[in-house]
Amino acid sequence: MSLSPSRYAPLMLTTVLLVWYAILWLISLTGWRAARRRYSSRPRSPLSSSAADSVPGVSILRPLKGLDPNLYENLECTFTQEYPKYEIIMSVADAHDQALRVANDLIAKYPHVSARVNIGEEVVGVNPKINNLMPAYNQAAYDILWVLDSNVTVASGTLGRAVDALQGAGADAGKKRISLVHHVPFATAAGSELGARLEEAFINTNHARMYIALNTLAIDSCVMGKSNIYRRSDLEQVVGGLKIPAAPGDPSPRGLRAFGKYLAEDNMIAGALWHELDTRHDLSCDVAYNAIGNMDLAAYCWRRIRWIRVRKQMVMAATLLEPMTESAVVGSLVALALYSVFSVPLWLFFPLHMLAWLIVDLDVYNSLAGHPVPEGQRFRFVVAWLLREFLALPIWAYAVFGSQVTWRGRQYEVLKNGEVRLADAHSGGISSWFKGRRGYQHLNTDG
Repeated sequence: MSLSPSRYAPLMLTTVLLVWYAILWLISLTGWRAARRRYSSRPRSPLSSSAADSVPGVSILRPLKGLDPNLYENLECTFTQEYPKYEIIMSVADAHDQALRVANDLIAKYPHVSARVNIGEEVVGVNPKINNLMPAYNQAAYDILWVLDSNVTVASGTLGRAVDALQGAGADAGKKRISLVHHVPFATAAGSELGARLEEAFINTNHARMYIALNTLAIDSCVMGKSNIYRRSDLEQVVGGLKIPAAPGDPSPRGLRAFGKYLAEDNMIAGALWHELDTRHDLSCDVAYNAIGNMDLAAYCWRRIRWIRVRKQMVMAATLLEPMTESAVVGSLVALALYSVFSVPLWLFFPLHMLAWLIVDLDVYNSLAGHPVPEGQRFRFVVAWLLREFLALPIWAYAVFGSQVTWRGRQYEVLKNGEVRLADAHSGGISSWFKGRRGYQHLNTDG
């Protein structure tokens, strides 16, 4: 029996949605399963107890600006790494920066650790983090660099396990060489503001699940730069061209300075190492604990808007498809399609869909934290998770129609391929109306 056109179109649309829904669940379950396996055990690295002259040295670079939440504890974790051969170089652009006193206090507390503070910067582009890091990058004593954000803390065995991974310990023969090791972020919200709770719920569930899944599938580079380890000798071979190696004699800047023109320098560095050197990355079994300070709802929204606008210029197709990876959006569309074609009640499918999504995300949290969401915080966490899911579409819808962002007090225009330039104060567009408004400045939070 043939279907009439009025029935054929809805049936085809429903079929397409169900296929996409199945693919999305497959990706999500890949991340869930990988999280369970990867973070169930964190064995002590054999390098931790090795002699200093038998292990590769590591230069730990920590760019500082102001008093980030838990700054003392965040910096102290690098002084207590179970690894026999490393140095710490902390960098501030301004001699009056408040972070300087914290850094000096730790140097005095751990005199046996090779550590120092660089004051000043080398301006190689518009990215202040790259400018801050350049002197430390040039002065680092060792080839292996660990770039660690100032709002991140890690376990004492993290460095040893990361070097193991970078050297390909246990890797199968025939696989590509590992050029970068990174750690999945895990947010810790000290305050009770709504934005901080939304960020915590997002980073520790949805973001972690997809981040781990994409790195498990390893189709392309997917790196967030809270904690990255790579070799300077590798970085000196790339020009940030991403897709093709640098030609002999190419006068383009190489190494870290080549990425001063980008805002998302972490992602661009990882992509360049992946594509230009034809190497791969490894996601370590440790997590980067990201301390979140006071972040209200507006700050959370503007932070998400900023990175959507950056991603839009880097991976346009993936950014446009992004709403179709969100549980509330895809669940609503599938529910409506099933109701239209098969009369499945909306009240039945959609709540079950959201409940299943929540259960998976809570288990991802459990895997990363090593324990479930604390009982006293569970209701508040679930409410934040639900609000995050339903805010995802309106935030995305606003973000895709603009190109200006503010980062650490400066306004930028995001250009093709993720490059940025300082924004013209008189530039137009729908987002310019908001530039002078108080909420726009919240983009500065947690750079």
